[in-house]
Amino acid sequence: MDIEKMEAALEAVLFTMGDSVELAKLAAAIEQDADTTRKIVHNMMDKYEKRDRGIKIIELENAFQLCTKPEYYEQLIRVASQPRKYALTDVLLETLSIIAYKQPITKIEIEKIRGVNCDHAVNKLVEYGLAAELGRLDAPGRPVLFGTTEEFLRVFGVQSLEELPIISEDLLEQFKNEAEMELHTEAEAGGESDEMQLTLDI
Repeated sequence: MDIEKMEAALEAVLFTMGDSVELAKLAAAIEQDADTTRKIVHNMMDKYEKRDRGIKIIELENAFQLCTKPEYYEQLIRVASQPRKYALTDVLLETLSIIAYKQPITKIEIEKIRGVNCDHAVNKLVEYGLAAELGRLDAPGRPVLFGTTEEFLRVFGVQSLEELPIISEDLLEQFKNEAEMELHTEAEAGGESDEMQLTLDI
């Protein structure tokens, strides 16, 4: 099978599967080793970027996915249902940041950093598909461990956790201070919070 046919085969697999496909499975599809397959897919990614195409291939950890280029979302939603939106408040963003940098992590550990209860925040992040249960800690009570998901990488446009910017302990301390202020503000306002929100499309 020549390069063009292998690229066509990979394109067909990625298009049909819809979601991300592991590199090993792509390699098996074209009967090549992982390194060769990765080079072929990267070559395809370059071609999609250079040409005026409506699709692109993104890399997520050790997998690849064929998806629509963001600049064509406006045209897409004219014939498709409106993408589901969710709002990431400051609280959710801070909780998600802690999970991303400290995973695997338990709710109790998150609460030690933020200084407030995080049940609602963690549950919302799991509901949005940005965080997920990774198992249980081998400790009394066997608390659930949480980590980020592939959807987290996709939404924030990174290929792997290694691409996340370095976070300082000072920022974690800032999260804790903001959480304390948030708790104080909610107490004064009767539980109402004036938080900034980040709206994302999925």
